[in-house]
Amino acid sequence: MASPDAGFEAVREFSLLDALYGRRARRFGLGMEIPSGPLAFRSEKDPLPLSEPEQMLLVAAATGVSGWTFGVPFTPRLPDSHADFTVRFTGRTAPTAAGIGTPALFFTDDDGCYCTRTRDVRPAAASTGGGDLNAAVALCREQTTRLTDARLEVPSSPPYILPPNLWWANQPGSTLFMPVGDAAEECLGILGLMLRHGVMVVDDETGEPAGDLDPFVRAGVLDPEKRLPLAELLADVNDSMCLELAFMGHNIVLMLQAMGIGGLYFNGMDGLAALGAYAGDGVPGLGFRYVEDERWVTPSVVGLDGVYEALCPPYFPDMHAAVEAFVERKFGAGGAYDASAPGPWKDPARVRGTTEPYSRDFVECMAEIAQYIHDKFGKFPGTRSTVMLPGFVQAHHLDTDFYDEHYGEGSYLPTHARHLELWHGA
Repeated sequence: MASPDAGFEAVREFSLLDALYGRRARRFGLGMEIPSGPLAFRSEKDPLPLSEPEQMLLVAAATGVSGWTFGVPFTPRLPDSHADFTVRFTGRTAPTAAGIGTPALFFTDDDGCYCTRTRDVRPAAASTGGGDLNAAVALCREQTTRLTDARLEVPSSPPYILPPNLWWANQPGSTLFMPVGDAAEECLGILGLMLRHGVMVVDDETGEPAGDLDPFVRAGVLDPEKRLPLAELLADVNDSMCLELAFMGHNIVLMLQAMGIGGLYFNGMDGLAALGAYAGDGVPGLGFRYVEDERWVTPSVVGLDGVYEALCPPYFPDMHAAVEAFVERKFGAGGAYDASAPGPWKDPARVRGTTEPYSRDFVECMAEIAQYIHDKFGKFPGTRSTVMLPGFVQAHHLDTDFYDEHYGEGSYLPTHARHLELWHGA
């Protein structure tokens, strides 16, 4: 096995423009076969799993710690304070809405399933600039937990994988990356932002407020003239989650080009099945906990016990308790606005000291709306699975013979042509 140093050096020298314009879905990996049709081809080589340094560099592209974020510095609603929307000031290689920062990265290979959680890591500096890839990889390695000793168990057949993907998806030798987000925490973060500006959430199906909100109008928390349809709030949460997780996936895909590894971003695989929502049907997936309700067509995934637990029941008795936990996460000891914690500013204590915790009326208002959503739909937030996995990235070593046989010049990059030499000494 060659040292990864040569590969790391090639990645450092690779152009962003080459990554952007050289990005392609390169599906045909070592050991694969297209059985028929004009591009029929059978690889003469065995599958070659990604090495651990290769995997960790791709993990770092998706969720590596990049220093401190700058937060949301100002809102006219609190003109003398730093805005209080951020949940985590940990900067990562993919952005998240208002610094809520819920996503984690799961992945699987021939030897097991894993989870990398960097969302609560405290950076050592304002920005690493991406200069020390060994350090970036080491940090991701430290934050990675092995969950199982075998590849993700999802049948290689419909309806779990779309028919055009059966010949390559989650095949031996590949690494399958799964960016996952907690929509419950995302919803509470966005709801807190809206309430801070006096917005009243209204159930568009009834035309009435989403809960008993009159006390909070009288307390000055809500402005009844600022009406936000509940459906729009839930759509914002869904959009934010999908965007954040897609950013993570696209970062991996750009790194694939720099490293010379084949693969693609895709959603032709059942995310609920991959998480474990159909364990009762003999499809264990990653083993996440899920809940069912006669009102729903599909289960709602809520978390992986002890690894990644959503801010909602059954991990909390109700949404009032979940909201209290969310508020503690922001304003409690070690939280985002703990004045004693480090941060991106020259004087973190001074900046954080301008931000006051939510008032008791504010917290109770948030809990009232959150509980209304949970009661209405039987889950929180209301329209999708709480834990979301909308897309996947697969990485595998490219069989360049296939592209030489069937495609014109330039079908793969010089990094693909040199990959085995630089990374594996072959």
